Amino acid sequence: MHQTAAIGCDWGTSSLRAYRLGGDGAVLERRETARGIMAVEAGGFEAVFEDSVGDWLDAAAGTPVVLSGMIGSRQGWREAPYLACPADIAGLAAALLPVDLARGRRIWIAPGLSHRDSGGTPDVMRGEEVQILGAQEAIGDAPALVCLPGTHSKWARVRDGQVLGFSTHMTGEVFEAVRGHTILGRMIDAEAWDEPAFLDGLVRGRAPGGLLGHLFGVRAKGLFGELDDRTAGSYLSGLMIGHELDAALGAENADTEIEGGTAGEICLIGAGRLVELYAIALTHLGRDCRILPADVVAVGHLRLARALIDGMA
Repeated sequence: MHQTAAIGCDWGTSSLRAYRLGGDGAVLERRETARGIMAVEAGGFEAVFEDSVGDWLDAAAGTPVVLSGMIGSRQGWREAPYLACPADIAGLAAALLPVDLARGRRIWIAPGLSHRDSGGTPDVMRGEEVQILGAQEAIGDAPALVCLPGTHSKWARVRDGQVLGFSTHMTGEVFEAVRGHTILGRMIDAEAWDEPAFLDGLVRGRAPGGLLGHLFGVRAKGLFGELDDRTAGSYLSGLMIGHELDAALGAENADTEIEGGTAGEICLIGAGRLVELYAIALTHLGRDCRILPADVVAVGHLRLARALIDGMA
């Protein structure tokens, strides 16, 4: 077994992904289970953790262990208070929450981030901040925009290794609710895909009129034969993502003077079809983007582990 420099766990709502990391940042071993926090009974987190990586702990005494994601939420193992933006690696490392195991080992939970928009409304993220931290080398120090598509998509503004602020968009969850629980769902073949319809919806989502009116337009276009069951779902997807991009990119433009420059290339973090759709949408809108893997979170765990050790030295 190669020497372990750190152990990281991305422990979310539905899954637990664990990484055994080498000193060069390489993932020496990766494990994934469906034991997300919602599948663990109260008081059972330590037992699940031991079942998942106990042998790694046995073989790597003293190796730092960092957990991120919803494991640090109110419904998780221990609630780690949010760190307010702007935030960097030093702030995140200083805010790590210690948890002592029955075996006499101490592990650490990342705090998550908070941010308030111009109107004072709070926003939060847990887990995504460690993915952004892991992507820092690829992002660089210039002003950048990072998107993490998902059920609740995150858009973060970063510069010089700091997360300056971010916004959350419930696009994925609302799409599923509209498709599954409104009259629009009756006109959608969930297995069908049509890229031209997706792009039409994307353009419509960035036009005046508001989301609620645009949603009924899906129904009306069906009545007039402009959408059918094989194109309506793609159009709806483009429409929802279009509204999200309009808000996120509009906020980027509004922040230009404050943040010191508009971002060029947009970094997408994640995997699967949803991330590909965001790349298609951004490219169609003339924005350069690249996709970084979701497992970049492991590099974030390693960076936090090293900062933790440096802080204790």
